[in-house]
Amino acid sequence: MSRIGKKPVELPTGVEATLSGQTVTVKGPKGQREFTATDDVTITVKDNAVSVDPRGSSKRARQQWGMSRTQVQNLVTGVTDGFRKELEISGVGYRAQAQGNTLTLNLGLSHDVIFDVPEGVTVTTPRNTEIIVEGIDQQLVGQVAAKIREWRKPEPYKGKGIRYKGEYVFSKEGKKK
Repeated sequence: MSRIGKKPVELPTGVEATLSGQTVTVKGPKGQREFTATDDVTITVKDNAVSVDPRGSSKRARQQWGMSRTQVQNLVTGVTDGFRKELEISGVGYRAQAQGNTLTLNLGLSHDVIFDVPEGVTVTTPRNTEIIVEGIDQQLVGQVAAKIREWRKPEPYKGKGIRYKGEYVFSKEGKKK
């Protein structure tokens, strides 16, 4: 039995969910998101809550049960609070600057990196060594943050590069004479 799947997803005030077939649409103050579940689960909306139940006791149905419930919970969280990833840049001369839908990164390369921010995600730079990625789609926010980090991953000797806020980078000792 799925411990996660058993719990219904409570809808906070200001959030409404509609069901058409296997597609759940959630509308909230920050926008609208939808998720289409597989035929292995049954989704019901009642009493200001969304519940997910497996169809049968096959392994796939039990797998989809917890995953579908988590996806619906992410929809609700996205339209109420949104998702956020914070990145830090460390290194001499490394900077970031956001202007509209573009992020310009100066990372010690021979050229500036110009990153086009996809729709549905906002990127802000409160300081030139800090990047904040926000949006209502958890997967898209994480993907954009990972693509930005990919330009200069933190290296283990001096720790220079782009890292998630609070990320620990194992540092190595340099060569000995």
